[in-house]
This record gives sequence, structure tokens and C-alpha cells, in this order.
Amino acid sequence: MKPILLDMNAEEISAIMKEGGQPSYRAGQIFSALHLGKEFSEISNIPKALIAALEDKYTAQPVKIEKEFPSSDGAKKYLFRLEDGVLIEGVLMRYKYGNTLCVSTQAGCRMGCAFCASGIDGLARNLTPGEILGQIIAVNRAEGGVAGDRAVTNVVLMGSGEPLDNFENTLKFLRLAGERGGICVGQRNISLSTSGIAPKMRELADAGFSVTLTVSLHAPDDTVRERLMPVNKAYPIKEVISAARYYFEKTGRRVIFEYALIGGVNDAKEQAAALAAVTSGFPTHINIIKLNYVKEKKLRGASKESVRVFFDELKRRGASVTLRRTLGGDVDGACGQLRRSYLDE
Repeated sequence: MKPILLDMNAEEISAIMKEGGQPSYRAGQIFSALHLGKEFSEISNIPKALIAALEDKYTAQPVKIEKEFPSSDGAKKYLFRLEDGVLIEGVLMRYKYGNTLCVSTQAGCRMGCAFCASGIDGLARNLTPGEILGQIIAVNRAEGGVAGDRAVTNVVLMGSGEPLDNFENTLKFLRLAGERGGICVGQRNISLSTSGIAPKMRELADAGFSVTLTVSLHAPDDTVRERLMPVNKAYPIKEVISAARYYFEKTGRRVIFEYALIGGVNDAKEQAAALAAVTSGFPTHINIIKLNYVKEKKLRGASKESVRVFFDELKRRGASVTLRRTLGGDVDGACGQLRRSYLDE
């Protein structure tokens, strides 16, 4: 595989231009064109000789849309193909405040969560910064977004993979996303979801980032959480909550806790009370999710009555809580489902 130019920031591209005897302003032209989704041959304001040289040495757009799956609720699932043939996926969700794209940071996942399809076949590989970024760029172009009017206004790192398990590449993606001349998605418009890798949560805060940190908790006690999330053996709830508090203290950003309600596992009223207690003491928000059914996992979402009782108990105990609207259910919206079904076919 050729090096991916989309992995590079404007300064790194400038160094390449200097080495090739090109004026420094070429870097800005190329950087902006790449973030608009252009292949080298489509960049009309650089010399043909430079285009040929770039095509010989580098890949411009590492992410191609393999197939689109529109949902009846307005969401759209994308199956992406990378340069080496690896498949990943993402979901575009349309809201009144803008369009949010859920992107993947790894092909597969090694966290092994009991309810998630992404990790069924383990981790294939990490994605590069340009491959994470390329998903947004591909959707921007497919949806007709142009500079200043991009289709994707918000990004959630909640697709396949654990972003903090691909730490350096994820951090570089965050920098590239906000760089001038690029897609210009600021950190306030990016959410990063983690299964709770506590040391990396702290490193993220120390690195000066201020994205919305979303922690997949899914249980208020270690016994149930270990059953659902093997990562809890390394980083139990007390450590995860401590790291989340540290993130708030460093960034001033409220931390979101994701909680997928699973029938007969984590949906009891007493567990709601315990969840309210464990997430109290600093600004937090609980996002209740109706579990998407994954046939390989055999877990079922909680009943409507259980969801209501759980939600009401959290509210009664003073927790900030919402019930997340589920989108894309008819197009295998949950992480990893589409990729698996496509590969099976």
C-alpha cells in the first residue's frame, strides 16, 4: 500500500513540497482539495507533473463507499472499503441541529463486549488518521457537501473499534479534523466513545483535547459489568469513574455515560438507583439506549415497561438522563452488524 497523503497535516505536506522543489503554497492547495474528497487528478490548480508525481507515490482518498443502505427513519448506513480491501462501516444520522456521522476507528475490535457485533471476529487492524477522516470526507462528497456547507456537521467516534485502543491515530485524526483548510469539525462537535480505558482517558485530558467523552458503562457494579465488558477486569468501575472525573476537571466538559438496557441483566430498578449513585458527584449525563439485537450475542433489549421504570428511577434520584432515539435499526445500525452480514454473503 502507498502512504496515505490524507494522514498528513498541511505542515507535513509542505515538507514534501519543499523536498520536491515546489512552492510552499502548494501544500495548502493539496490539503484543502483532499479534504473536499478530490483525487489527485481532480486538483485543477496544481501542475500536471506534480499530479503525476503524487499519484506515483501516494494514495489520495483511502476510503471508498462500497454500498449505501438508506433507512426508513432517514438514517443511512455506509459500507466503506479501504485500499487493502478491508471493510468498515458508518452511519449518517439526521437531526434538526445537523447531520451526525458515526465513524469507525478500527476494523473489528478486541474489547469483546457481550452485546456488540464489532468484536465477534476480533481486531483486524487499526485505522490510520486518514482512514478515520476519509469516512467523513467520503460521506461529505456523496451527500453533496462542499466547503462551508458540509453534509457532516457532527462526528461520533462510536463505530467499530475502541478509539483509545488506537490512541495516537485517533489523536491525530482529532487534530486533522479541526485544522484550517480542512473539514473544520471542531472538538465541541466531536464525541469520543470508550469502553473505559482509564489511563488513556486521563492522557486524552492531559493532551489538551476537549471532545465530548462518552463512556460505555452498561452496569453499575463490577460483577455485572465484567460479564458484559471484559475490559472491566483491567479497569473496574471505580477507576473508570475516577478517570471520568479527572477528564471533567481538566476540560470542564460534562461526561456522558452510555447505558444499554438488557432484559434481565442490567435493567432492574435497584440497578438504576445504583447507577445514579455511582455517576453522581460531578457533572455527568446518562444516555439510556434500547439495545439493538445482535443474533450472535443472544441478548435482548429490556421491555418498554422496564425502560420506563429505569428511566423514572434515575430522574427521581436527580440524575440527568435521556433515552436515546434509535436510528438505522432496519439497516443493521448497530456497530459491526452490516460488515458481518456483507462478509457472510
